[in-house]
Amino acid sequence: LVQLRGFCAEGTHRLLVYEFMENGSLDRWIFRNSPSSVEENNKDQTHILPWEVRYRIAVDMARGLAFLHEGSRDKVVHLDVKPQNILLNGMFRAKLSDFGVSKLIERETRGDHTQTQTAMRGTPGYMAPEWFLNLPVTEKSDVFGYGMVLLELVGGKKNEDLYVDVNDGLVE
Repeated sequence: LVQLRGFCAEGTHRLLVYEFMENGSLDRWIFRNSPSSVEENNKDQTHILPWEVRYRIAVDMARGLAFLHEGSRDKVVHLDVKPQNILLNGMFRAKLSDFGVSKLIERETRGDHTQTQTAMRGTPGYMAPEWFLNLPVTEKSDVFGYGMVLLELVGGKKNEDLYVDVNDGLVE
């Protein structure tokens, strides 16, 4: 997880200061047309990540999510796992960031997973089907987003047409 270094809360001024992540967000390294992938000196090239680095990024992401779901004192569901929220340091180690839509979940269990009802949040294309079916969200919601990011990390391009039509035979 990206570490919070400090903050400012003076009047209307609100600012969070996080550790510096030299290589920016993952989308910069896997999407050709990402706004952050276009640099002053390198407008038409995509940065190519070796497979070993992609694998390490996938493992780092999984460890971050495992900590949020199982290792922290309170269970946290990120709810917005996407390449733009995965930051890379100078050694291309991945850390999760942007917890603006995250949710603390009570540790009551129903079956194998904790569940909660909450208002829909996250980014279309990375949101688990339970959002569209009005079902309780669990840590599985983050696992779905993680899987979508893995597809993009391996394929090197953005997943498209990922909107779900709940009236298309999924719900009666």
